[in-house]
Amino acid sequence: MSSRLSLRLSRLLNMVPYLLAHPGISAAEAAAELGVTTKQLMSDLNQLWMCGLPGYGPGDLIDLSFSEESIEVTFSAGIERPLQLTSTEATALLVALRSIVEMPGMVDPTAAHAAIAKIESAIASSDAVVTGKPVDVPVEQPVVATVRAALADTRAVRLVYYSASRDEVSERIVDPIRVVLVDNNSYLQAWCRQAEGVRLFRFDRIEDATELDEPARPPSHAAADAAALDLFQDDPDVPLARLRIRADYAWVLDQYPMHRIQSRPDGSIEAGMRFATADWMARLLLGFGTGVSVLGPPELVTAVRDRAEAALAAYAAAGLPGETEPA
Repeated sequence: MSSRLSLRLSRLLNMVPYLLAHPGISAAEAAAELGVTTKQLMSDLNQLWMCGLPGYGPGDLIDLSFSEESIEVTFSAGIERPLQLTSTEATALLVALRSIVEMPGMVDPTAAHAAIAKIESAIASSDAVVTGKPVDVPVEQPVVATVRAALADTRAVRLVYYSASRDEVSERIVDPIRVVLVDNNSYLQAWCRQAEGVRLFRFDRIEDATELDEPARPPSHAAADAAALDLFQDDPDVPLARLRIRADYAWVLDQYPMHRIQSRPDGSIEAGMRFATADWMARLLLGFGTGVSVLGPPELVTAVRDRAEAALAAYAAAGLPGETEPA
């Protein structure tokens, strides 16, 4: 399921209990509370109107009376009732909670462990495996707690952040949007005022965070930008390497954030890849030997050639055969 569909599903599941608790609320008020536009809310209501229990006859579907002036749920199809979990479902939920609680910023660890304890207590008499051993609730790092609080308060944050690709620490002010999980790492998704774009900040690389006394104001399009969840989005501010990849090295396109530009008659592939520093990129490319050649930019070609020649000289000085050729 795409991230956009997943967000919409979560919103639809939360809408019925919310609307039941606020009968007659206007579309504008509900949209502001749910963090969407009025147009998106009306689209969600039309979608929700066609949801319900298996059978999907008129008596099984959620029924709503809605306009931009007033929204009311006339039949909830039982969606607001508490879930009755089977032991298998409860065990799966425990596994998920235990996994996510280890990810900084994803949940409040105290609340998550309280939920784990309640679920374990509820299924203690079933076949589910419950250790019964006391669990020490991990102390949330101050930086993580600050970011989560700023997100809840919709406040801007000043971050001191280590960028691994650039190998540098920078300070920037961001407008938090949400916390996301990508490739088993948790990130703050935020509008970076310095870069003027949506960026992902990995929690374990945030060295310091300060909640500012000013509201977060990410552009309206920022939260809906699904491409912003891509760790290697095509940022025009980052240099682009043009590469020629030998046919038998085509696998690197699947292993690295490269995009295909064109295929050549000899079977080789021309591709592009963004990089932060020429030094880092040169080290990466030399690892491919003659399988990947650099076409540009000139400063990267020079960096790769200089490193390759230095390596060949070191081999020669040691009386060893050199296996690396200049690009």
